[in-house]
Order: sequence, then structure tokens, then C-alpha cells
Amino acid sequence: MHPILRDRRTLALYLLAWLAPGFVLAALLATTAGVSRDGAICFSLPVMIVYAFMSLSAWYVCRALPLTGANITGTLLSLLCAALFSSALWLAVCFGWASALEWMGPGLAPKETYAASLPLLASFGVGLFLIAAAVHYLIESLDTARRRERDGLQLQVLARDAELRALRAQIDPHFLFNSLNSISALTSSDPAAARTMTLLLADFLRMSMTFGGLEMICLEQEIALVRHFLDIERVRFGDRLLVRTEIGEDTLSVKVPPLLLQPIVENAVNHGIAHLPGGGLLVLRAQRNGSSLQILIRNPVDPERIKPRGEGRGLHIVRQRLLHVYGAAGRLEVQDTGEEFIAYITLPHLL
Repeated sequence: MHPILRDRRTLALYLLAWLAPGFVLAALLATTAGVSRDGAICFSLPVMIVYAFMSLSAWYVCRALPLTGANITGTLLSLLCAALFSSALWLAVCFGWASALEWMGPGLAPKETYAASLPLLASFGVGLFLIAAAVHYLIESLDTARRRERDGLQLQVLARDAELRALRAQIDPHFLFNSLNSISALTSSDPAAARTMTLLLADFLRMSMTFGGLEMICLEQEIALVRHFLDIERVRFGDRLLVRTEIGEDTLSVKVPPLLLQPIVENAVNHGIAHLPGGGLLVLRAQRNGSSLQILIRNPVDPERIKPRGEGRGLHIVRQRLLHVYGAAGRLEVQDTGEEFIAYITLPHLL
């Protein structure tokens, strides 16, 4: 649909803009053709409104003849021919309206002044059509720019969603492989524990598939997933794995990405507490801080361990997910004191 005809307000502004050349034409007719001021206005304004609608056809010409083409000379010549043709049709309208005015009000706008003003009207018609074409080229270029921007943003959103799905998909096998290895080790040493761990793993995977398919879940649901995971790990470590949760009641309804905490908690168990003969205490704390949610995960580590180079896979996944969901406002910061490993997560936009 024609961009000017899409909205009544835009059409009204377009027609009002055409009144300006109508008054200019009336002034020229009154000074050069000897027509009275009232007669010139009665003649000029109606024919100018008609020509405003006729000039809407310039949009279709502009779309058929884009200025980006290689044959710019041919495009300009085609526009000039369209302007001459449109002006000729408009001159016929002018003649018809001048005849009607002479019949309705003799002497108001004498028809013989039409012939004397023919060069003026013809040049006016050609010039206005070319101006209309230039305006339509501008509108078309703006529409094209908006479409490209919209398409670019849509592609960015699709790419972000695809990457988020890929990052989320990496969490399940990462945890699953570790759990299956643990079950395999328990089958020979403690079959009953292996069976318990298998059942707990099935429940955890069922929950993670339910919540993992959602864009966001409540922190209460995320904590339930973490507790399920820790129940599985407690089968392996028994009393060596101690857990303390300090979750503020006002944080439970906050929306967070699903399976966000599980890789960090898994790291805390497998890379921290698992290497301590006496085990240790894992602390999980969540609290509001103004307009943000702050989550802390703290676990002891062996001070004599060999520190890995760079950042682990789980932390990398969490960082990437925070970046894609929250931008720079979502942060994961870690602190290794030598005896403790602390992860701080800051989430903006409490939903």
C-alpha cells in the first residue's frame, strides 16, 4: 500500500503541504494573468488538491525506477516523461475546472486566462511532479532503511536465541556424563546407592527438561533444581557434602534463566569439596540489592591443588548466557582466596 495512504494523519499532512504551492500559483495567476484574487484562489486550490492525488503515482514510478540502478540517465528521462504526462493530464483538469468556474460564476476566473497561463501551469505541473518524486524517493529510502534495521534486529534476536539454546543444551550432557560416571563407580562398591542415585538423576532430568524448555523460571524453581542436584551428589559424598542455603523470601519470585546455577554448584562440588578428604560446606545465598538480585555460591578448596589454566567450561557457559540475556548488566565474578572459591552473580531487572 502507498505509504502516504496508510495513515489518515499522514494523508492530511500531505494535502496540507500541497496548499502552499496552491497559494503560490494563485498569487502568480493574480499578478500575471489579471485574474482576481478570489478567482485565482478558487481556481488554484481545488486543482492543486487534485494534482496532489495525481502525484501519488510518483511513488509507483520511483519503485519501478530506483535511483540505485546503473542507468541513472535513463531513470531521470523516464521520470521527466512521467512528469510531462502527469502535467498534461492535470492541464486537462485545469481546463475543465476553469470552464466549470466560468459557468458557476461568470467573471470569477475567465476561461480565456487559461490559455495565457498555459506555460505557467505546465511548468508548475512538471516541477511539482518532480518534487513529489524526490519526496517519494526519500520516503522509499527511509522505509528501506527501517526494513533493513528491523530485519537486522530480527536476525540478531534469532541468532541470540539459537546461541542460548546451544548453550543451554551443553549443560545437560556436561552434568549427565559426570553423573553416569559416578553411578558406574557405585555399581560395584555400593549397588543400593547406585540405584538411589539413578532414581534421583531421573527425577532431576525430568525437572530440568520441564524448566529448561522455558525462557525464564522463578528463582524458587531454580533453587529446587539445585537442591535436587545436591541430593544426587550427597549419595556420592554422604556427610562430606554439607549445604547451607540462605534464600531471601523476597527473591523467590524473581525470574532467572533456567539451569543458571547448576554448572556453578557442580563446579563447587566436583572441583572443590570432592578434593577435600573431610569434605566441606557449600553456601548458597540469594538476596535483593536495590533493583538487582545478588547470588553467592561459596565452597572450600584444597589450597595445595593445581589451579587450572583459564576459566572452566561451566563458568564460561554461565557468563555467555548472562551476556545474551542481560547484556553487560548481568555479571558473574569469581574470587579464589586459596582456601575458598566464591562466585558472585548479579542479575538486573527484577521481574
